Amino acid sequence: MKDPVQVPLSFERRDGEEMLAAASAFRQELELRRSVRSFSTDLIPEGVVEECLRAAGSAPSGANLQPWSFVVVREPSLKRRIREAAEVEEHENYEWRMGEAWLRDLEAFGTDENKPFLEDAPALIVVFRQVYGLDDEEKRKHYFVMESVGIATGFLLAALHKAGLATLTHTPSPMGFLERILERSENERAYLIIPVGYPADGCKVPDITRKPYEDFVDER
Repeated sequence: MKDPVQVPLSFERRDGEEMLAAASAFRQELELRRSVRSFSTDLIPEGVVEECLRAAGSAPSGANLQPWSFVVVREPSLKRRIREAAEVEEHENYEWRMGEAWLRDLEAFGTDENKPFLEDAPALIVVFRQVYGLDDEEKRKHYFVMESVGIATGFLLAALHKAGLATLTHTPSPMGFLERILERSENERAYLIIPVGYPADGCKVPDITRKPYEDFVDER
């Protein structure tokens, strides 16, 4: 195996107080993030979504192969097609695919098959996972695809929130219609739809809580 080419790391070490303050401020900001299902149609300032996508593209990935694609949909006719196709699948989900336990768990959110946010939000970011790479039409193996795309999506959600935008993670399973509507390559599979924009006036969110720290962290 060849010796890899390496470059100096750009890293600034902070003192403890500064680190704690930065970590606490970031945590408090993220705790304000909520999933929004009622969007204003107001447009997003130019360049904001693009900068957030650049942040997502900096995420770590298996063998640095970056097995993701992001499609930004702003065209109203495309958003309508996506909504219509999603609602077809969601009708089936709510009618018979979801079991009673799943439907009970969704009661706190008041959701149903109707998804107006797919048209109201000024932008939809459709995340695709690349199940393999294409180099000159030759297949290239990708590693830890789901994990890599999940990390990049987390970066994206944090960046969008930091920029002052509201989001929703929407998974109208099955999502094969997104590959057809958006004419994606054969190696891409839909992973997630993220409606992005501003909350509508008077927007409300479910009265739910998050687990306390000690319920999800085991320190040893």
